[in-house]
Amino acid sequence: MTSKLIHWDIYEIQTKETPIRGVMLRGRIRKLCLEKERNVLVENTHDKEKSVRFAIPSKEDSSLIVEYLHSILPDATIKRVEEHIPNPILSKLKVNITERYTL
Repeated sequence: MTSKLIHWDIYEIQTKETPIRGVMLRGRIRKLCLEKERNVLVENTHDKEKSVRFAIPSKEDSSLIVEYLHSILPDATIKRVEEHIPNPILSKLKVNITERYTL
């Protein structure tokens, strides 16, 4: 059985001073979304220092996560960096450029 691919919008979290790695941020975002029954992917970045990325299905409202992040990370900036990406890799955005690869 096959199903349609889920397309995701990818968001990047950065802070000016507040640490976002080593503070269980990914797990906290995941738990929030589990409790609210929302789909989410969360990864640390490998192509950018001091950043975390999360993805939600395209066209879904990100305000639940954004508001939560601002409540625990007052100096956070959250911006959408990619839209409508199937099967995304969050740690390195360039991996999502399918033209780079052959089968």
